Parts: sequence; structure tokens; C-alpha cells
Amino acid sequence: MFCVIYRSPQREQTYLYVEKKDDFSRVPEELLRGFGKPQLAMVLSLDKRDKLANADINKVKQGLSDQGYYLQIPPPVESLLNIHLDQSKKV
Repeated sequence: MFCVIYRSPQREQTYLYVEKKDDFSRVPEELLRGFGKPQLAMVLSLDKRDKLANADINKVKQGLSDQGYYLQIPPPVESLLNIHLDQSKKV
């Protein structure tokens, strides 16, 4: 299984995985509007891989087969204030 990965010009660390190059036919129009004009990042074979750098390979494969795409978004930014308050409670 191959996938093509595109980066978002509008959203940092956001990537869209699709099955075929420049085929966004199964990607919802609203998602594409928020994503911006996809910029080709790489073409990748998933067959002989156990993992990916920043995405769960099983979720990527499942998304590609079920929906025709997988959207990788960055993890939420942790609030330093919340971390500090949580640590203060432990003292």
C-alpha cells in the first residue's frame, strides 16, 4: 500500500495522507478548504513499515481504506499554567 503525504500551507504540522497523487476526490470539501492548497511532502510505501514518525500506522492504513484519506494534526499544546497548578497540588 502506497500513500501520498501533503503538508498544509495554512496549518503548521498538519498533513493529509491520500491513496493516489493529486486525488482528493474522497476528501471532504470543507476539510480541503481549511487545509489550504496541499503541498506535496512525500510518497511512502506502508507495506514494510511497522511505524511512522508522528502518526499511528494502523490508523493511517485504516483511514486510507475506510475514508480514502487520513488527516494528521499536531498534538495539543500543553498549558504551562495547568502543568504548574497540577504540580503545586502535589506538594
